Amino acid sequence: MSLVDSAHGTHDDLHTLVEGFFRSTFSTDNPLITEAIKRMLAAGGKRLRPRVTLLATDACGGDPVEQLHLAAYMELIHVATLIHDDVVDHALTRRGVNATAVDYGNRVSVLAGDYLFAWIFKNVTVHYPHPVPNILSATLADICDGEVLQLRALGDLDLPFEAYVEIARKKTGSLFAASAECGAIMGGGAPVEIAALHDFGESFGIAFQMRDDMLDVIADERSLGKPAGNDLAERKMTIPLISALAAGGGAFRALVRRFYDQGAPDAIPAIIDGIEREGGLAATRTQIARFVERAKDALEPIGPCSAKKGLAKLADALLAY
Repeated sequence: MSLVDSAHGTHDDLHTLVEGFFRSTFSTDNPLITEAIKRMLAAGGKRLRPRVTLLATDACGGDPVEQLHLAAYMELIHVATLIHDDVVDHALTRRGVNATAVDYGNRVSVLAGDYLFAWIFKNVTVHYPHPVPNILSATLADICDGEVLQLRALGDLDLPFEAYVEIARKKTGSLFAASAECGAIMGGGAPVEIAALHDFGESFGIAFQMRDDMLDVIADERSLGKPAGNDLAERKMTIPLISALAAGGGAFRALVRRFYDQGAPDAIPAIIDGIEREGGLAATRTQIARFVERAKDALEPIGPCSAKKGLAKLADALLAY
C-alpha cells in the first residue's frame, strides 16, 4: 500500500514527511551555511516541489518514503535560487522574515547559495543513476538562463507573451518538471509516464509563476511574505502587466512608461488599478486556467490512482486566489 493510500490520510502527509526530514536529517558540512539554510526553511513554504516529486514516484508505483532525500534536494535547489535572487534584487524580506542577505550579508549569502548547489550535486551524483544528475544540471542551467532573460526584459513594455512564457518555463517550470520527472524515474515509471509527468510539472510551473505574478498585484505584504507590488518596483514584465498593456490604451502605457523610466513609488497603486481596469487580472486568470488544464491533461497516460488525483488537486489549487 502506498503512502497516499495509507491510513494516515492524503497527499498532504507528504508535506509532513518533508518537514520532518528537514528538521531531523538535513545538514551540510558547513555549520554557518547549515544555519542560514535551516533559517530559511523554518520560515515556511508550501514545499510544492518535493511534494510533486513524491507524488510522481507514487504515481509510477514506487515508494515515496524512499525518495525523501531526492524530494528534499528539489526544495533545496529552490532555496538556493531564492537566496541568490534576494541578493540580485536587493530584497529585504522573504517568507515574512529577513532575507538571508539582511542577516548574513551579500557575500555569505552568495557563497551559501553556491555551496548549497555544489553540496546537492555532489550527493545527487553519488547516489542517483543516470539521467537524474543530468536532468538536474540542465535544470539549473535553465533556471539561470531564465533569470538572465528576465533581467534583459526589465522595463520592456513590448515584451511578447511568448517570451514571457519562455521565461516562466525556464525560471519556474523547469524545476517543477525536473521534480516530477526525477520522481517518476526513481519510481520505476515507464518512458511514457516519465514524459507525462515532466510535461505536467512544466505546465504546472508556468501556471504557478503566473499565479505568483498575479498575487504580487492583488495580495498584501502579510500574505505574500514580501512587499506587495514588488515586481512593479523591480520593473519586471509580469503576465498581468503584459495583458493590460496589450488591451489597454495609450494613457495606461504612458503611466507605466513614466514609472519605469522615473521610478516614482507612489505611482504603483495607480498602475495596479490600471491593470485591473484594462483587464490584466481577468486575462491572467484565463491563462492560469489554460496551463492548469494543460497540466492535468498531461496526466492522461498515468493510470488511475490517488497520487494522480493528488497531482491534479495541486494543479486545481492554483485556481484559488
